[in-house]
Amino acid sequence: MSRKGKLVSRAELADVMGVTPPTVDRWVVRGCPVENKGGRGRAYQFNTAVVKEWLLEEERASLLSTADASETELLRRELSAKTELAELKLAREKREVAPVTELTRALSIAFAGVRSNMRTIADRVPRMIVGELDERRIKNVLRAEIDQALLVMSKDALVEEDDLEEEDEDE
Repeated sequence: MSRKGKLVSRAELADVMGVTPPTVDRWVVRGCPVENKGGRGRAYQFNTAVVKEWLLEEERASLLSTADASETELLRRELSAKTELAELKLAREKREVAPVTELTRALSIAFAGVRSNMRTIADRVPRMIVGELDERRIKNVLRAEIDQALLVMSKDALVEEDDLEEEDEDE
């Protein structure tokens, strides 16, 4: 194993590898190499190159287990995959799941609306508090305006009915 790499903390390793810190914890339980164990205020340290090599070995071992699997095991896996696909199709038809691109688009629109509503507060509030010296009154006016902007957004649907009808036509 190569000893090149950078010593990083658990959070930094998660960031470098594109995973969450709890995933790094699971790796450690499975045998991920640790350069310096943490404890008493000291963070765990990992060598990025060593961890990458360990992950590659884990992947290779996983692939070999598939190659060595019995015909019965492979058939069980195939049936399991087909069942999962059928369940996903059913969930899609019941509108319990949505494509990530659709969700991303809907969230982008929603956040743009939140941003727009929140930014208009700066236009409305000064007229309401001009000459006001009571800090509690100013805070209450701001809270009320923020709550109103968020209430308007909470009433908007993430996905419009027209979008759902277009999706049905595409299928």
